[in-house]
Amino acid sequence: MTEPATDEVLFETRGALGLVTLNRPKALNALTLGMIRAMQDQLRAWETDERVTRVAVQGSGGRAFCAGGDVRRIYEAAKAGQTQAMFEIWRGEYELVAAMARYPKPIVALIDGIVMGGGVGISVHGPVRVASESYAFAMPEVGIGFIPDVGTTALLPRLPGRSGTYLALTGSRIGAGDALALGLATHAARAADFPAIVDDLAAGVAIAQAVAAHAAPAPEAGPVIREAGLIDACFSADSVQAILDRLDAVPDTAFAAETARTIRLRSPTSLSLAFEQMRRGASMTVPEAIRTEYRLVTRIMRGHDFHEGVRAVLVDKDNRPAWQPATLDAVDPEAIRAAFEPTGETEPSFT
Repeated sequence: MTEPATDEVLFETRGALGLVTLNRPKALNALTLGMIRAMQDQLRAWETDERVTRVAVQGSGGRAFCAGGDVRRIYEAAKAGQTQAMFEIWRGEYELVAAMARYPKPIVALIDGIVMGGGVGISVHGPVRVASESYAFAMPEVGIGFIPDVGTTALLPRLPGRSGTYLALTGSRIGAGDALALGLATHAARAADFPAIVDDLAAGVAIAQAVAAHAAPAPEAGPVIREAGLIDACFSADSVQAILDRLDAVPDTAFAAETARTIRLRSPTSLSLAFEQMRRGASMTVPEAIRTEYRLVTRIMRGHDFHEGVRAVLVDKDNRPAWQPATLDAVDPEAIRAAFEPTGETEPSFT
């Protein structure tokens, strides 16, 4: 039985399964406000539907599970002075992520292709995250003058060693091998077997059994696991600049040099905020993390770097953002600390 839905996201009740299909393949299934609201409504309906004992989320098109929120739309709203619309998107996305993180029925994320930003938020907090052979995870926000969000303030610092800080400050992509080793993904399966997993889930087969029946061998680990010692040694430093100094001091290592080069391309303000997120986040719950991120968003949206980063990377695509300030040593440490404090405005609780 197909439920009423926008064309951008489809809902189906199939036996014991509530199935969500993100359906913007040309936009890599990026979340719009309409999709967010439709998902909120449908999840609430399934929560009280006794037929539905589990939910699965998948993306259409084969290129991406979900590449994040509709950042271009947020940029356009900001440019047009549509402040309320801009914050409605952020708040809606964060409310959806928080609701999925605490959802009383198990959510199975079938992740084929790219999973970034908001796509991470609607998948990683659930108990089962199945990675296909083309799985590609990243939280690349520092590259557009933003921050790792959707609850990753709490998630990334809890990853093994300093891998979370590495992912936050570089925005680098990792594949299924690293994701499984770090715990970002829980299972591996071929994308061609995802429909069979859905069929088993709909038939009421136990989730663990349904996933195990179609499991694929775990791919080989990638650079985050291979370079774990170097990452831990360098990213345990007490500032972003100190991390760069340690990377620069590593002799004749291409990985260290490339990592340092990548970080130096990112927004200095975003790097400083993200580093502080990693320092604070290990003691936060997911709702606390999302509330902190929303607080940071209110500051970032009134600043320069997000708008400049989106312009350079997504709009004009010249990949030459002019960050303000342009260097790490010009970032005011007090401004970074103050960004984590209450704004004085009414804040959502996300609980």
